[in-house]
Amino acid sequence: MTATAYRDVRVEHHGPISWIVLARPDKANALSDAMLDEFSDALAGLAGTGGPVIGIRGEGRGFCAGYDVDQVGRPQAADPVADRERLARNVGRYLAIWDHPKPVIAAVHGYCIAGATQLCVFCDLTIVAEDARIGEPALPLGGGYIAPLWAPLVGPKRAKELAFLPGNAIDGRTAAEWGWANRAVPAGEVVRTVEDLAARMARIPSDVLRIKKLAINRTMDAMGVRTAAAQVPEMDALLHLSPSVLQLREWIGEVGLKAAIAEFRKPTGGTQ
Repeated sequence: MTATAYRDVRVEHHGPISWIVLARPDKANALSDAMLDEFSDALAGLAGTGGPVIGIRGEGRGFCAGYDVDQVGRPQAADPVADRERLARNVGRYLAIWDHPKPVIAAVHGYCIAGATQLCVFCDLTIVAEDARIGEPALPLGGGYIAPLWAPLVGPKRAKELAFLPGNAIDGRTAAEWGWANRAVPAGEVVRTVEDLAARMARIPSDVLRIKKLAINRTMDAMGVRTAAAQVPEMDALLHLSPSVLQLREWIGEVGLKAAIAEFRKPTGGTQ
C-alpha cells in the first residue's frame, strides 16, 4: 500500500482501490474548510491516477461528524447571498463524486452525521457498519439542506421523518433497509467488504464502468436529482436568517452547545 499525504485527508493506493481517508480523528473528522479543499483536490487528482475504483473512509472512531461548526457550519455574516454561495460550494464538492469518471464507494463506521451524509448520498455505493449512527444535525439551525438529498434514496416520508425530529438518526441496518446504503455488515468488515467489491468491479474495463455509471446517473438526473440538489442551498440560506433560527442561536450562545443538544435530546414524555 502506498499513501499520499495532505494535512487532513490521506490518499492510499491499495490494489484496485484508491482510498481517500478523512484523517482528522481528534475532531471526529469534522469537515473543515481545509479538509473540504483537500478532499476536492484529492478526488480530482484520482480521475487520472490510482486504481479504477475510489473508496472513502474515516480514520478513528467514526466516518465523519459533519461540518465543522466553527467554520463551514455557520454563516459568518448576515449575507444570504454569500451564505448561499458557501452552501452551494459544499454541494458542488459532492456532485463531483456523482460526476467522477470512476466508481466511488463510501465505507461508513461509527457515525456519519449531517454534511457527511450528503457526501455518501452522491457516492455510487455505500457500505455501512450495522451499528453505525447516521443522521441529522443535533440542533435545528437550518433546513432543506440534508434530508432533501436523502429523498431520492429513501422516499419523501422517511426523509421527512429524518428531518422533522431534531438530531434524528438511524443505524446501519435501517440505512440499508431504507435504501440509503447498499448493505450493512459487522463493523470490522466494512473496509474488507468495500475492497472485495472494488476487486470485482476492477474486472470490468474502466471505460465500461464509466459509461455504466454515466447511464444510470443520467436516468437519475432525468428524474430531477441534480435539480433537487441545486435548490437545497437556497432553502438552507433562507432559514439561517429567519427570526426563529437567530433566536435559537442566541439561546445556544447563552446555555452552551452541549446543554442545547441535551435539551433537544430530552424525551417528551409522550408515547411512541
